[in-house]
Amino acid sequence: MAKFLAELLGCTLPEKGASPLFEVREPVKQSELTGVLCPAASFGGPFSNHILLDIQQDKMPQTPPFPGMFASSGYNKNLYQTKEEDYGGLYYHDNNLVSGSLEALIQHLVPTVAYYPDRTYIFTFLLSSRLFIHPYELMSKVCHLCVDHQRLSDPQADKVRIRKIAPKILQLLTEWTETFPYDFRDERMMRSLKELTHRLSTGDELYRKTVQQMTQALIRKLATLSQYEEALAKINSTVTDRLTVLKTKPQSIQRDILTICNDPFTLAQQLTHIELERLSYIGPEEFVQAFVQKDPLDNEKSCFSDHKKASNLEAYVEWFNRLSYLVATEICMPVKKKHRARVIEFFIDVARECFNIGNFNSLMAIISGMNMSPVSRLKKTWGKVKTAKFDILEHQMDPSSNFYNYRTALRGATQRSITAHSSREKIVIPFFSLLIKDIYFLNEGCANRLPNGHVNFEKFWELAKQVREFMTWKKVECPFERDRKILQYLLTAPVFSEDALYLASYESEGPENNMEKDRWKSLRCV
Repeated sequence: MAKFLAELLGCTLPEKGASPLFEVREPVKQSELTGVLCPAASFGGPFSNHILLDIQQDKMPQTPPFPGMFASSGYNKNLYQTKEEDYGGLYYHDNNLVSGSLEALIQHLVPTVAYYPDRTYIFTFLLSSRLFIHPYELMSKVCHLCVDHQRLSDPQADKVRIRKIAPKILQLLTEWTETFPYDFRDERMMRSLKELTHRLSTGDELYRKTVQQMTQALIRKLATLSQYEEALAKINSTVTDRLTVLKTKPQSIQRDILTICNDPFTLAQQLTHIELERLSYIGPEEFVQAFVQKDPLDNEKSCFSDHKKASNLEAYVEWFNRLSYLVATEICMPVKKKHRARVIEFFIDVARECFNIGNFNSLMAIISGMNMSPVSRLKKTWGKVKTAKFDILEHQMDPSSNFYNYRTALRGATQRSITAHSSREKIVIPFFSLLIKDIYFLNEGCANRLPNGHVNFEKFWELAKQVREFMTWKKVECPFERDRKILQYLLTAPVFSEDALYLASYESEGPENNMEKDRWKSLRCV
């Protein structure tokens, strides 16, 4: 994980002749993924209208729709908060919760007959609490508060009281299972969930049906994730077709991209399919777990040191690497200069279409591939290319002023998505490594705890705002028609290693200096 973060956080747009953004990994051969695995299920609540009606009749504070969770300032207004004196250890400023003890924050999460936490608080606390406490421990504490404080274990408990509190507890559990389903891969989480829902549903058919719907939806999501991860593992363990050594240009080994797809818009659409499918499997908690470290107030080891913390996030970065190397391979493969120039111009047009769609991650991967040293050194080839459009794209993704031009374009795409009249206008696929970098520096730049030991919740409002925006983007369904032939090529076509790229480049345009001659000689001797 440390190596992965070091690679990721070094992201800048490389100048021509520089190394790629990330260290190259084994290419991901994924024909089994796109079009075979179902995208992650959208977050739709399983509550029946009857239960929602009961909640409204009890005048439970209503939670806003997910996209509107945060005010424009980034901080939650928490309109439905209980007063400070009701819960010791919580501190507010201008009606915003800014800090509190971990125990008070946990208690603030648990509904009562007269109170239900605002949805912004639920998401923010469930996201950030894993920096301090493992999800299964949090679930255990929530169950304890629900059972003991609401007297759910008392067989003589007032049935009217149970009818008032049960829908609220079930809604909290539903929001948890819908938004953070991967937490429930832990058997301890499932055990606590089963115990609590059993208490709530005993003797009431309506609640029993709701629990069944919630559980089935959770199981479906976890099954889909397992299928996706198993396919990834199978593919990564059987990749044997990487062209690591190249003596001559093997034209018969692999078709080029132009024989598969010669329409830039169509290729950009298929890239968008892959991007959105990959995004859909990244859980919001992975952004936090990727950077989690030992809590200074906890003598135990880090909550997440015992398992893969961000596997889907890493798999998405590996896709970026593969696309960059595929672009470089396609450019370096052709023997004729005219053909190489045509491939470069084709990818420039694909990148432009990605920009227009709002697919900034594929755009940056293509630019990164064209800026790799084996490609950028082909001066005679570039001399045949009309580079005006490429210069415009590079300007849009210019890293100066903290990627100001890109961030402006991203805001425009985001606004278009908010006011979209068609599914195509909803697409926003961010330059992913920069998103991770922003979250990383937010996490590193602010302390998790204040000097008095309280949780710095003001920091986590902002963290949740950034992750929430990603959650909105990743739920968009790709509106374009799938082309299985193109998708299979993009996911499985062999790509050159860095050495093979240099060798192909030298064979296209000979070494220009002694360093290149020495490298060419050593590569040919392999």
